[in-house]
Parts: sequence; structure tokens; C-alpha cells
Amino acid sequence: MGSDVPARDELVRRAAELAPLLRKHANWAEDNRRLHDEVVEGLEDAGIFRLRAPKRFGGFEADTGTLVEVAAELGRGDGAAAWVASVYWIPTWMTCMFPDAVQEEVFATPDVRVCGTLSPSAMATPADGGIVVNGKWGFISGAHHSHWQEIIAVYAAPDSEPYPVVALVPMSDLLVVDDWHASGLRGTGSVSTVAKDVFVPAERVLPLPQVLQGQSASAENAKSPAYRTPLLPVASASSVGTVLGLGRAAKEVFLERLPHRKITYTGYESQREAPLTHHQVAEAANKLDEAEFHAHRLSSTVDRKGAEGAEWKLVERARARGDLGSVVRLVKESVDVLATASGGSSVYRDVPVQRIARDVQAVHLHALMHPNTNAELYGRVLCGLEADTAYI
Repeated sequence: MGSDVPARDELVRRAAELAPLLRKHANWAEDNRRLHDEVVEGLEDAGIFRLRAPKRFGGFEADTGTLVEVAAELGRGDGAAAWVASVYWIPTWMTCMFPDAVQEEVFATPDVRVCGTLSPSAMATPADGGIVVNGKWGFISGAHHSHWQEIIAVYAAPDSEPYPVVALVPMSDLLVVDDWHASGLRGTGSVSTVAKDVFVPAERVLPLPQVLQGQSASAENAKSPAYRTPLLPVASASSVGTVLGLGRAAKEVFLERLPHRKITYTGYESQREAPLTHHQVAEAANKLDEAEFHAHRLSSTVDRKGAEGAEWKLVERARARGDLGSVVRLVKESVDVLATASGGSSVYRDVPVQRIARDVQAVHLHALMHPNTNAELYGRVLCGLEADTAYI
């Protein structure tokens, strides 16, 4: 099954046209702690779930530069929708590391949605023809609308040292625990899932170190630039667009409200006349520009090295994490400035900047996204030390 692959500009245009729909349902998503079905349908119709799927299954095999700009446009409409889309892209890419027969099973579902995790919070034991998994995973964004979950478990066999594995499991095999009561990214439906004696056939299991290195078990995908890069640079580049979109949204909604606001208890009848406002807007805009640099350097590096099929140096992998952290830090700083400048009326629910600020804070606290964690790793490698984590 082939597919005509839309150009980047076309995919970005489709994402931008979804903004009114995403904004329309953003408060519903917050109330119900998941995306509205109409939003999921809109994302599907625009081809958003196909971006990282192989062309032979009707996917687009889009590069990460496209992911950045598509997610940024989605993030301008609703950060939760953008986050779920970008989270789907990562396990979808991981699915492309599996043998071709497994991919045929997963991608048999049109516009298949694969949620997942990178945390090995379950155990796996050997069974005839595969493994049996027991455990629980948290923060599974988009689980309510997923067909499959990519899981991580520690495989413990009597004749070997325990090691982490990646497996693909139909959502029907898992219990979904509706425990997502959060202050930010509320609409992502990032619930927990549970496996109770779930059998996974051996062909749907891979060693996690192999996937972290981008070592594919797929003959069909071996020559595609999209699938020959280590996992963490791919995951980093897949995630930053949502953050950029939240920053752009904060700037836009602030400037939209600006002409109609005064600064209470001052002589300024219009907030835009105040020199303080000029400094705030310039500071926020400059930080957003800096974040754009790091996001595009990250995606350009991933795409260039994928096209070349070149080996990644340790410092390049650490810098990818560093760029991710820099985007998150700079966008949060930009949004914080604008949220502070938005005044007391911004606490009302119909003023989007309050939701944007909460969503950015939630991203900022995410283990993979946290600026401090990423900066420390990058600095450690720059100082000539080995990385102290496999997630690089």
C-alpha cells in the first residue's frame, strides 16, 4: 500500500487549519481530561497520525523538521492536542524498529495510534513463544484513543541477567486506570495502564538497548533516513514543536488582548503605552526566537545524520538533549513573562494564557524535557565524562 506524500508546507498548512477546532474543544478537553473525539478525527483527517509511519503502509515518513513545524501549529491551537500527537509519533517510530511482519500487524489499522513510555516499570518473565508481562505504567498520553501501546519491562529469566525490553501490546490487553488529575496538559488523558499476566509473542519484543541505538530489526526500513537514528535524539526532536507552539500561542493571545487593556491603579489607559510592557514583550519574543534556534538545530541535526546514515558522536547525542532542554527553558521563561504581564483578568478561564502557562509548566517538569536534567547531561559530556544514563 503506497501513499502520495504531502510536502512539508502542505502538512503545516493542514495543522494550522486545525487551530479553530482545537481551540473550540480545549476547555472540554480540560474538563474531561482527554481529547474530544472531534479533535482526534480532525487530526486523523489531516494525516497527523501518519507522519512517522512507513510509506508502504500509507505513511509519510516525515522528517523531524516537519514534525517541529506541524506540532508548533497544533500547539498554537491547544497544547494538549499537540502533545498527544507528538507523543504518538515517538512510539510509532519505535514500532518501525520491529520486524516487518510485526509492522504489518500494527499498521494494518489505518491511521493507527500507538501510545507508549520509556520507563521500565513492569516485569517480564519467559513463556512458551514469548513473555508474560505484569506491571503498571504512568503518564500514558493519548491512551484513551490508542490502538496499541509500546511498553517497557525488565525481562528476568533464570539463565541471564535482567535487562529492559520493548514490546508492543494491543490496548485491549491492558487495563486503563483513569487517574489523570493534573494541573497542566489536563486534556492529554495521560492515564496509567496496567498489564496483568499479559502474554506478548516473541516477535513483538525487542531489547531496549537495541531500540535506544536505533538498530532496526526491519529489512524494509533499513535504508530509510527516518529510521536510522538513535531513539533519544528522535524523541527530543519529536517533542520540541509542541513547546514552540505554546510559546507562539502565548505571544499571540497576549498581543490580541493588549489594545483593550489598561494597567489598573496607574496612569496608563493602554497597557501597550507602558515602557514596562515594551520590555516585557521584547524579552518574551527574544526568548522565543532563541528557542526556535535550538529546536531547528536539533531537528536539522537529526535529519542530516539520518540522511547521511552517519554514526552519532556522544557529544552530538548529549547536545540533542541539551537543545531539547534549552527549548523548554526558554519557552517557559517567555511564557512566564507574558503571563505575569497579563494582569489579574488572566486568571479567568476564557483567557487562554492561564492554560498555556499551566501546560508549559507541566512540560517543564517532564523527566525527559526538564532543562536541568538535560543541561547537566550535556555539560557532563562536554567535561569529558561518560554519560551516566542509557537514555542518550
